[in-house]
Amino acid sequence: MKKNSTKNTDLLALDNQFCFALYSASLAVTKTYKPLLDALGLTYPQYLVMLVLWEHDDILVKDIGNALFLDSGTLTPLLKRLESAQLVVRQRDKNDERQVRITLTTEGLQLKKAAQNIPPQIMCASKQSADTLIELRTLLSALRDELQSAS
Repeated sequence: MKKNSTKNTDLLALDNQFCFALYSASLAVTKTYKPLLDALGLTYPQYLVMLVLWEHDDILVKDIGNALFLDSGTLTPLLKRLESAQLVVRQRDKNDERQVRITLTTEGLQLKKAAQNIPPQIMCASKQSADTLIELRTLLSALRDELQSAS
């Protein structure tokens, strides 16, 4: 696409869309993660679930969903694949049979060690400072929270 050298004030021009900048940056980030996660045998959504579990093991599916802003219909297939890979165990909660509790296996816990190198590799690939990435994360989290509360 040819870039216009003058300032484009068209509100519907693709390059003027904040949503597109965010979307395309998200695609680029996910693409950067892919080879690193392939080496661990994880997809990006599975990696996000594992991050939650490495921080809070032995939790309910609904708590994972709340942390990741995902519903159980999206999470259940992810968790089944993680269970098939022997990284987690799914079991009914003893206090409430309607709830499913997720616990890391020994293999799931060990995978955390292999994943430790991912954040520094992503930071290096981004060519951004830690401070810049922290500021960006803070701004994006605030944006997400505002949009969540508005809907």
